[in-house]
Amino acid sequence: MKLNAIIVEDEAVSRDVLRNYIEKYCPNVQLLGEASTIEEGLHLIQKHTLDLVFLDVEMPFGNAFDLLEKVVDRTFETVFVTAYNQYAMDALNSHASYYLLKPISIDELIKAVNHVTEIKEKENELQNKVLTPKMKATVGKITIPEQDGFEVLDVNDIIFCKADDNYTEIHFQNSKKLVSKTLKHFEDMLTPHSFARIHKSYLVNVNKIVKYKRGKGGSVIVSSGKEILVSSSKKANLLSYFK
Repeated sequence: MKLNAIIVEDEAVSRDVLRNYIEKYCPNVQLLGEASTIEEGLHLIQKHTLDLVFLDVEMPFGNAFDLLEKVVDRTFETVFVTAYNQYAMDALNSHASYYLLKPISIDELIKAVNHVTEIKEKENELQNKVLTPKMKATVGKITIPEQDGFEVLDVNDIIFCKADDNYTEIHFQNSKKLVSKTLKHFEDMLTPHSFARIHKSYLVNVNKIVKYKRGKGGSVIVSSGKEILVSSSKKANLLSYFK
């Protein structure tokens, strides 16, 4: 599929190199514009419907993170481009799809574009349609501790789990339980039963998802009607569950 993209980079030479690489090695990327400042980049983002932004981290009068904070409803994927690898953690926290170090490796650029293409193809396929998981939930049960013993739960009855510090809220269709176990504890138990970690605070039964909506990382609507945000870093894993 075609990816509508822009380059936001303050150095003219770096823009030229990236543009030439994209035009030569990434034929499915259509560049709609280039910007050398945060303000110019924001203008292009507001002007176009974008799939991908190649974004330099350090720019005059701010940085990439300042720009992304100005975008209210981000639907595009971001590939950070920088000469400084200490920004890697900030890139992950800002939900970058990929992180390219200068000088840019052609192979890494192609990997980045292929990664974004895969995400966007699955988003387009799933947009505004009822989802059918590739995997049916394995019939199984888990136990949760109680003062006088433990309770047995059918995993098929669980819609999602939500982190609450060192506790976890287990949500059912019309009720919920608070359990003195971390979300990581339930992630380890429930992942084999088609549960996906879609956010640092949410573990969702994939078979209870009825719709996916685009967005910064997107969101899902589960069978109880609740809408839950998806972290961009978790998006690819979630979409892999669906046809």
